[in-house]
Parts: sequence; C-alpha cells; structure tokens
Amino acid sequence: MAKNSHKHLSRREREIMDIIYKRGQATATDVMEAMDKPPSYSAVRALLRILEEKGSLRHQQEGQKYIFLPTVTREKAKQSAMKRMLHVFFNDSTEAAVAALLDISPTKMTDEEWDRLTSLIDQAKKRG
Repeated sequence: MAKNSHKHLSRREREIMDIIYKRGQATATDVMEAMDKPPSYSAVRALLRILEEKGSLRHQQEGQKYIFLPTVTREKAKQSAMKRMLHVFFNDSTEAAVAALLDISPTKMTDEEWDRLTSLIDQAKKRG
C-alpha cells in the first residue's frame, strides 16, 4: 500500500488509531473494549487488518495474541492530517485555517494562550 495512506482513514479507523495512540499498543480485544459502540470482534479484527494494509499499524505476535502498534508517531500523523486539511479545505492557506479556528473557538483565549500563540507565530516568522 502507499506510504502515506494513513491520511485517508474512515471514522472507525481514526477511532481505532486514537485508542492505539493513547495506549501505545493494543490487542483487538483492548481496542474493542475501548471503542464507543464497538462493532463485532471480527469487524474490529478486519479494521485492524485494513489499517495494517494502509500502513498505519503493524503487529507483533505474543503467543496467540497480536499486539498492534502505530507505524508513525502521533505527531507525524497530526502533521499529515493538518496538511491534508489545509489543502482540502483552505487552499493551502495557513492564515485562513487559523482565522477559521479563531472564529469557531467555543471559549475566549486567556492572555497566556494569546502570548504562547504570538510566540509561536514569531518563531515561525524567523524560520522563514
């Protein structure tokens, strides 16, 4: 499968990846127990296999169990998802994405949060 196919995940696949990222590793049973309204065990196993085929997961066998682990860090997956979102919804405009996030923020940002955001923007400006 394509190296970057982890970008294209269904809702259930993303839910499984979130569970495995939080745990670090998980069996099919672990995943099923952590899911909201889980499908059958065989459906969970099928989704795990699909995630392996997409390159998002790998497994290790321990006795009779398969232990599933992510193939990329959560940070790298977040960056990939953000790049895709920027491209698809914001025509590659970081400014438009940040403006949209500020528009939909459910709470007002604290002075400390504004200062951190300003600092991040200043650092990005210096990088280029």
